[in-house]
Amino acid sequence: MQTTASKLLEIRWHGRAGQGAKSAAQILAEAALASGMFVQAFPEYGAERSGAPMRAFNKISSSYIRSHAPVLNPDVVVVLDDTLLGAIPITDGMKEDSVLIVNTTRGVEWVRKRTGFSGKICIVKATDIALEEIGRGMPNTPMLGALVKVTDVVPLETVEKNIRETLGGKLSEKALEGNIRALRRGFEEVTCSG
Repeated sequence: MQTTASKLLEIRWHGRAGQGAKSAAQILAEAALASGMFVQAFPEYGAERSGAPMRAFNKISSSYIRSHAPVLNPDVVVVLDDTLLGAIPITDGMKEDSVLIVNTTRGVEWVRKRTGFSGKICIVKATDIALEEIGRGMPNTPMLGALVKVTDVVPLETVEKNIRETLGGKLSEKALEGNIRALRRGFEEVTCSG
């Protein structure tokens, strides 16, 4: 799903406030920018409280992006919390060739049943990975790794470098390295079907 020529890759992130969807979208945008692409990253909040459903968006292209509208027909939908499946319209605007990437400990068929989406579904146990590597259930970096693997939009090393630059002064060395390990595991452990 590499962005070629002037193909616009549109990504919609679904999560709950506090799970890091906004940060993951921003890190992805900065990594794509460093790779020479044009980018946009922006969040959309409903009720601004921790745990409330929220969305974030990425647009990535090799040519200038003129539209600043939310992503209505995503190429990729990333879901950081599987309790949102069936609770909000996750699959709205998805096309037959769109990809759905979900943080879940359940299987692809469970996701398919909950969403009714018949296209490509990828799953990764991002919360479990985050708990093991970072020490807290923040699924954004493993989900970012999974997204990079599935889309091949930017090299994993570029995302790693951006995480080090962005979070290096904000996190302890232990937490920073945990995030890098979580990113890599998300990349390695994502599985897809369909």
